[in-house]
Amino acid sequence: MIYGFSLLLAFLAGISTLIGGLLALLLKKTKFCYLCITFGFSAGVMIFISFAELLSQSIKIIGFLYSIIAFFSGILIIYLIDVLIPHIYEEETYEKKKGKLEKVAILLFLGIFIHNFPEGIVVFFSSVTNLKLGLLVALAIAMHNIPEGIAVSMPILYATKSRKKAIWYSFLSGIAEPIGAILSFFILYKFLNDFILGLILSATAGVMIFISFDELLPYVYKHKNQHFSILGLFLGMFVISLSIYLLS
Repeated sequence: MIYGFSLLLAFLAGISTLIGGLLALLLKKTKFCYLCITFGFSAGVMIFISFAELLSQSIKIIGFLYSIIAFFSGILIIYLIDVLIPHIYEEETYEKKKGKLEKVAILLFLGIFIHNFPEGIVVFFSSVTNLKLGLLVALAIAMHNIPEGIAVSMPILYATKSRKKAIWYSFLSGIAEPIGAILSFFILYKFLNDFILGLILSATAGVMIFISFDELLPYVYKHKNQHFSILGLFLGMFVISLSIYLLS
């Protein structure tokens, strides 16, 4: 039962990219500042939950040393993925260089699709460990995926003039997460124990911290009104802290 619900959470968190795609189509004029603010909000959510929930839970289960090793191992793994398969959210994607937009859009889609595999594993194992924790992680990942859906759909829309393609690509970019969760279920679930779960929680925190600092926060500082984007970051922290309180 718990495995089925964990897979469902991974699916819902993943397809939240579709929400971003739909939001992008509703906006009469997409501005780069929208991504900056939403990325700030997402970063606040992910940073807060990583330290307040994931890492602290892991330390309780397996101790400080193993938790820290797993934490930096998670950072290293996602760093290597990012280096080998980079993806971009460049401002020029939304401007007049439409001749290159479709190529940029496809590369962006592929990068986000592959990056979303470990996020699906993160949601699945967090839910298996603790249902409340899984809900919080799924919420954090979903908030992160909404601006990713915008980032994928807008260049597709501008390049092809097709709303259907824009929505379809935003959906596909997120479907990697439930695929990652399903693969981890069939391959890894037999080996689960408290020690392995503690390692996964810390590694998950490392992954989310890296995403926040390497992908999200740089775009907060690209916004002309940085204070407004930073406000989004602290608002994200407040929302997730309120969610933790309400679920406790």
